[in-house]
Amino acid sequence: MAFRFLLLLLPALAACGDQRLPQLELGGSALGTTFRIAIVEPAEDLDTASLETGITDALARVDKLASTWRSDSELSRFNAANSTDWVEVSADFCGALADALQISRDTSGAFDVTVGPLVNLWGFGPDGPVVEPPSDSDIERALQRVGFEKVHTDCERSIARKDDAAVYVDLSGWAKGLAVDVVATVLDDSQIDNYLVEIGGELRVSGHNSERRKWSVAIEAPSTSQRVPHAIVRVTDTSVATSGDYRNYFAHENQRYSHTIDPRTGRPVTHDLAAVTVIHAVNAYADAMATALLVLGPENGPSLAMDLGIAAYFLVRRPGGIEEIVTPQFDQLIAS
Repeated sequence: MAFRFLLLLLPALAACGDQRLPQLELGGSALGTTFRIAIVEPAEDLDTASLETGITDALARVDKLASTWRSDSELSRFNAANSTDWVEVSADFCGALADALQISRDTSGAFDVTVGPLVNLWGFGPDGPVVEPPSDSDIERALQRVGFEKVHTDCERSIARKDDAAVYVDLSGWAKGLAVDVVATVLDDSQIDNYLVEIGGELRVSGHNSERRKWSVAIEAPSTSQRVPHAIVRVTDTSVATSGDYRNYFAHENQRYSHTIDPRTGRPVTHDLAAVTVIHAVNAYADAMATALLVLGPENGPSLAMDLGIAAYFLVRRPGGIEEIVTPQFDQLIAS
């Protein structure tokens, strides 16, 4: 795993009239995406080599735990098990699976850890892309393998099982957020107070930025042609995750098919909700919940977010432009 380091030196900046604090930046590739870490005013005795090792090990653990792209991951081994018996799993795997299953229950299956066969069928998984939509019969066959209620955990004994050996668990909607959380833990354990962790667009921020202010987080406009901010919010000591239908898709016969699959129908979402941003202390939760709220759409998504007390921000396509829907909890966080 390659790291890139950049240390912004305060004296040089001050000479140019800039009073920003020094900032150490680390970046690299992991989990099939890129990551960036910014540490504000790092301690003079910070052991960057040990920190790099800690971050590398943390990201490697998540990859070995939850990757669907590598056959030796714990998730892949669980999926490959041709059994409906209880099997021993690691405490970390059991905990991640149990937490993800709880989101599945809370959202009545809008987020479903068994959606993998449908993701693969539509060309957004490790089986590779497709050039046209699958047939109705193929979708129906894949749906027979989908259903979060078919997966069970007993984390007191670190065991898990499937009701049907053909069930395929996909933690892609959880893993990036989990990676952000574990890297943030490495920084916390290193007594680093002011930082930003970003992995594949999911964020965790702590303390203040180099301007001694809360961190500025851009919420991207739902555009397929350019990357520009729709809004900017200032937050600290929390996580931010966004799910959108506009970046990853394929087109066939003038129809656009989003990578956001509704596990209940077996098909990509077609409603007008373009993106959802969730703010929560736990990034894995924010990551999964943003996916679920996007699946639920412009009416049911905000309704569930308000029922659950979630800080969420919705961007809905309307004939006159983008409509913003904001939960009271989101407003309170931004105002505080």
